[in-house]
Amino acid sequence: MIEIRSLEKDKEKLSFILKDSTHSFANALRRIMIEDVPTMAIEDVEFRKNSSILYDEVIAHRLGLITLTTDLKSYNIPDECKCDGKGCARCQLKMTLKTKGPAMVYASDIKTRDAAIKPVYPKTIIVKLLKNQALELEATAVLGKGSVHSKWCPGLVYYKQRPIIEIDSKCDGCGKCVEVCPTKTLELKDSKASVSKDHLLDCHLCEACKDICPKEIIDVKSANDFVFYIESWGQLEPKKIVVEALKIFERKLDNFKELLKENK
Repeated sequence: MIEIRSLEKDKEKLSFILKDSTHSFANALRRIMIEDVPTMAIEDVEFRKNSSILYDEVIAHRLGLITLTTDLKSYNIPDECKCDGKGCARCQLKMTLKTKGPAMVYASDIKTRDAAIKPVYPKTIIVKLLKNQALELEATAVLGKGSVHSKWCPGLVYYKQRPIIEIDSKCDGCGKCVEVCPTKTLELKDSKASVSKDHLLDCHLCEACKDICPKEIIDVKSANDFVFYIESWGQLEPKKIVVEALKIFERKLDNFKELLKENK
């Protein structure tokens, strides 16, 4: 039975333990979060005026990498939209930028028709305009997946197995394992080495304590529990990334089940 227990949660980061699972399931969940959870990003840019020092292509590339807040309820991925990707209010959003120099052009200068979609980091610099220079353009933002381009990736997702450290009662408290531990997971308590509850999850299974123990009474292994860490780029809250990934995972399994039925 798979169980999820939350460890840390805020607007940008989330960590949780996936209990009694497997490497294949954990990695599949991680890849779906990175590659399949859609986010909003600028895909096309139409330049009407650009007398800045940067070429159109360079500015377009910078615009594409600007992190945008994402509303998954209001927009569809173009290929999955009823308009068949031709472009409508349900699968794309028009944005405009019009600035004259001298000025520093920021992401906050981008005007959008939907208040729910805006740059996450408004102070992101696009270009510096000198006197008599100008920049005017119209950009189109769409939902996309990280498997197509990294600009649609919702964040950083990684995991590790939960460590298990066992110390035999024969420990004489020499302290060598405590000194060599790089994550301070071990401590001396009542003249014996013990595992610090506050730092157990910091252990990265280097086995330095096991190697240096003169009595060879320390055993380091990993459980079938996986500690997940999610750092959102800002398009979606980390919890939303997990929830959407689980929905996508379920749909993939349902599709696989249907394919198996068809091939009986």
